[in-house]
Amino acid sequence: MDIFQNLAYGFSVALTPANLFFCFIGVFIGTLIGVLPGIGPVGTMSILLPITFRTPPVTAIIMLAGIYYGAQYGGSTTSILMNIPGEASSVITCLDGYKMARQGRAGPALGMAAFASFIAGTLGVLLLTFLAPLLARFALRFGPPEYFSIMCLGLSLIIYLAAGSIPKALMMVFFGLILSQVGQDNLTAVARFTYNIPELFDGIGLVPIVMGLVGLGEIFYNLEKEMSTDIYQAKIKGLLPSLKDWFDSAWAILQGTFIGFFLGILPGGGAVIASFVTYGLQKKISNHPEKLGTGVIDGVAAPESANNAAAQGSFIPLFTLGVPSNVVMALLLGALIIHGITPGPFLLSEHPAVFWGAVTSMYIGNAMLLVLNLPLIPLWVQLLKVPYYKVLLPLIILFCLIGAYAINNAVMDISLMVLFGGVGYLMKKFKYEPAPLVLGFVLGPLFETNLRHALQLSDGNLTIFFTRPISAVGLGIAIFLLSQPIVTFFLGKQRRVFKE
Repeated sequence: MDIFQNLAYGFSVALTPANLFFCFIGVFIGTLIGVLPGIGPVGTMSILLPITFRTPPVTAIIMLAGIYYGAQYGGSTTSILMNIPGEASSVITCLDGYKMARQGRAGPALGMAAFASFIAGTLGVLLLTFLAPLLARFALRFGPPEYFSIMCLGLSLIIYLAAGSIPKALMMVFFGLILSQVGQDNLTAVARFTYNIPELFDGIGLVPIVMGLVGLGEIFYNLEKEMSTDIYQAKIKGLLPSLKDWFDSAWAILQGTFIGFFLGILPGGGAVIASFVTYGLQKKISNHPEKLGTGVIDGVAAPESANNAAAQGSFIPLFTLGVPSNVVMALLLGALIIHGITPGPFLLSEHPAVFWGAVTSMYIGNAMLLVLNLPLIPLWVQLLKVPYYKVLLPLIILFCLIGAYAINNAVMDISLMVLFGGVGYLMKKFKYEPAPLVLGFVLGPLFETNLRHALQLSDGNLTIFFTRPISAVGLGIAIFLLSQPIVTFFLGKQRRVFKE
């Protein structure tokens, strides 16, 4: 019964005019940047974060969350019409969506993408509503050793599941941890890595780093290549899928929802992995696996439901443990901390308006997205014809500069953003992922604080991490994940020697 009372309270918060307006702004901008290739929710949220400083915390989170799950909706439009994923999580939608458009079925493909996203998003929020309070109660057992171990596990999963090289991901995590140490020590106030530069005494801001690495880095990289603007030109009609389309897609939507949601909870999982895993499983259990990739509607429904459910699932570790599962959640963690709110098991009791207001706003936001996506598809098609290099790219750079300066009215933040823009470009060029770096940077202060508090509790005895069950399990899995590539390498080497 408490759940329904809390939901009623959450709707009373989310349905206020200001929160409704910001929810609409969030999902609209999210859809827009999902449609436009090369921008992404991380860069957009970084740019818009400063404007939320003067709003109530719940309003800020409602808008920023709307941008994230709204981008999952919009990413399918370019995948289907242009064969260019608006979001990384929509890459797999290109396989069947674009071929359906070539076959004259762009309308049903776009319609199913919108409906599958709505169904998965709504079911994902329902799961979030019932599972988050249970996990928050479980998290009350956590102390500094448990939090330290969970963060080790989270960073290890991010490294292990990285799309590129594991050593490169490990380097990025350590680089992020080092950057998080810049500034004054939290306990002793001793300056670290500041080189007597006064602006660095308060540390490096999250927004200049993210806008530089993800925003400017992506722009610098895109300048080297020419983006195709080949848009599906035929008239788009028949957006409502037929009964046969629904019959073919029903199981794919349910499968994508549950797999996506639970993969979204895992640190390092997220929408991209969820869409790939769901599509791969759909190919194994489908009655017509040979047709997947040739333009079938369940090939659109499966990944689109998975990436939206994963977006909802990723809020669980953030709200209940205070541990972000991906770079977008790291930004939301930073936004909450800026507003003086520390996510974790006490969030539900100390700031119920923030938690329940944000959760219920997702029900409203998903309904808004369904209403927005179907009628506005012709508008998005026209928007895709706007010149990227002559119009969109200069505007993005301008917004990045304004956003970086607006936080502290400091030129130093612009300099840092440009510096990390160069770093982001080099990382993109040499296949280094920014997500492990950003997560290492965000988790760095919490990682260090919990480590030091745990050692203070045990008088410096490291066995505290292995004598407490939750901590021991978390560290054990982390050590296993990090050691597995080394063990595999040496086993492979021994096999080669034996064969020789």
